[in-house]
Amino acid sequence: MTKAIWNGMVIAESERIIKVEGKQYFPHTSVKPNYFIESERHSDCPKRGKANYYHVEVNGKVHPNAAFYFPNPNPHAKNIQNYISFCEDIEISEDL
Repeated sequence: MTKAIWNGMVIAESERIIKVEGKQYFPHTSVKPNYFIESERHSDCPKRGKANYYHVEVNGKVHPNAAFYFPNPNPHAKNIQNYISFCEDIEISEDL
């Protein structure tokens, strides 16, 4: 089981992680939605397409734009559609 942890709280966990260029992508269904707030930020990635972001809020502390996803990724990146990844400040823990 792989977990995303921030501010002492597990905010996502799954056994169905996709790894792409050093990033772990979690299925959208594996995140705990009460910790995520839609952000207005967007960015363009030449490989994956347009990214949307979430702020992560745990126990009143907000980490702006800490999670991102590609709602309509480029054709060669379709495997990460409906998956979400995190910035470097979010701890990723993999159980052995």
